[in-house]
Amino acid sequence: MFSSFMVNTWLVASIVAVVAGVVGFFTVLRGSSFVAHAIPQGAFAGAAAASLLGVNTILGLGVFALLAALGIGGLGRRGRHDVVTALALVMMLGLGALFLSSSVEYAPEIYSLLFGEVLGVSRNEILPTLGIAIVSVAGVLLLYRPLMLSSVVPEIGEAQGVRAYRMEMAFLVLMALATSMTVPVVGALLIFSLMIGPPAAARSFTSKPLHAMALSVVIALGTVWISIAGSYLSNWPVGFFVGAMGAVSYALGRGWVLGRRRHISGGAARALPASNVAGVAVVEEGVR
Repeated sequence: MFSSFMVNTWLVASIVAVVAGVVGFFTVLRGSSFVAHAIPQGAFAGAAAASLLGVNTILGLGVFALLAALGIGGLGRRGRHDVVTALALVMMLGLGALFLSSSVEYAPEIYSLLFGEVLGVSRNEILPTLGIAIVSVAGVLLLYRPLMLSSVVPEIGEAQGVRAYRMEMAFLVLMALATSMTVPVVGALLIFSLMIGPPAAARSFTSKPLHAMALSVVIALGTVWISIAGSYLSNWPVGFFVGAMGAVSYALGRGWVLGRRRHISGGAARALPASNVAGVAVVEEGVR
């Protein structure tokens, strides 16, 4: 499990988990889960096109993921991207299928791009993955305060000069970057689980934004580590463990919330919802 060829797997998967935990926190906070499902399909189509043309897969991933993000952000209505997201999802899946149907390596390529190939990570993928990860996390940290304001209390953000549309486009670009480095490892379908399950679970355990983001990273790391170990020992697909762990972590988070509510009196039970609690925390911690 810890042999030399597995070192790359553990390292790259850990990098992916950190990025998924950080970017995924805002994905859940902003209610952009559907978008987080659609953008990887753009990356999937780009990787398939790159494979067909014989160019670097990372380049194809980045270009198509960025196009999908900008298209969703530019064509969607303000605060509502469901229609254009659904159309982008269908179009990108269709393009991916078209590109792969023209490839002589159809079966291996489609499995790798959709479900990842975490146990087959090569050494030359480490530096590109790390570089994109640093840019993605740095972008989130740089935009943390205005992004938090536009996500939770957009009215206050607008009053302080934070333009919601600009923040939306900036975040979609960050999501595209994160997707570019995660799809080759966990796949276009499984990154959705890794980017949504741990952050959603973390928000159930704490309403403090920074604590929730840190806990999201911890849960994502635990998810990929357990998934790799489980896949290595059982010879089951990594995707099964990633999806199962994401669902289990969220279920535990919701169970924690329900358990706490049972011990709260009727008056206290009518507390602010999680999003509003987070908003109050933002106002108290970030706006002062």
